[in-house]
Amino acid sequence: MRQETDDTAALLPETAEAGGPVAEPMRRETNDAAAPLPETDGPAAEPMRQETDAVAASPPETTETDGSLADPMRRETDDAAALLPETAETDGPAAEPTWRETDDAAAPPPETEPAQSPPRSARGRRYEAFLVRAGEELVAWLKTFASAAVYATLIVTFGFQVARVEGKSMEPTLHDQDRLIVNKAIYKFFGDPRPGDIVMHYFPGDPDKSFVKRIIAEAGDTVRIEDGKVYVNEVPFPDAIPPEFRSREDYGPEVVQDAYYFVMGDHRNNSSDSRTWGQVPKKYIVGKVQIRWWPLTAATLF
Repeated sequence: MRQETDDTAALLPETAEAGGPVAEPMRRETNDAAAPLPETDGPAAEPMRQETDAVAASPPETTETDGSLADPMRRETDDAAALLPETAETDGPAAEPTWRETDDAAAPPPETEPAQSPPRSARGRRYEAFLVRAGEELVAWLKTFASAAVYATLIVTFGFQVARVEGKSMEPTLHDQDRLIVNKAIYKFFGDPRPGDIVMHYFPGDPDKSFVKRIIAEAGDTVRIEDGKVYVNEVPFPDAIPPEFRSREDYGPEVVQDAYYFVMGDHRNNSSDSRTWGQVPKKYIVGKVQIRWWPLTAATLF
């Protein structure tokens, strides 16, 4: 026990005051640890100085260092900073659209005329719209008139025709200036004229003229008039002509030719008819007088 205490006490002075060889290594280590702090210039201190310089120099890499490590960060920083001015002051190609849009937004609104006088462009548009509508209306009216003309032509050609009585040859059945509707389709599609029909026909001596007469006999019939009384095939013609409208002459007998008709006016003593200018060809028969529509008080369906 005492020997161990003496051994421990013997060790203490070697680290503090002993100048022998045993204390030398500790002194050297102490000197080495304390030496780098002041200004050690030896080769052993060079690595520590380089590391210290490197540690101290590393923080500025993100702001001022021009080395290779700082270059990517600087580029990213420059790219991020370059994006901001593009919308305001950058003159590069990428900033041009934004600059134009900014100028357009900042441009003052166009001057307009007072509210009571609309802009000329608005009047021009309204005028053009009016012309378009007027053109469409005109085209519509033209189409309507053309359709009406076509329908009227078809009706007049194949259907019905309006006629007017001139003269007194058909009294007392028809009077001067009576308005008639002539059915032209009935003889084209529904049969031939028959004795007793009141027809409109062209004048055989001048086809530009037309007359209204009553058919007395058709092809193959024999017509004879005795004392104003009409006989067809020796049978009195059925009519209701008052005595004052009958004639007193004798006529015939006469056979009606094929495709011809013998016609007379109801006013027998005041009518120019087949007794005067001959028989009427079937092709000259225009149509049957179907309606007297004027005057309205005397409207009649025949």
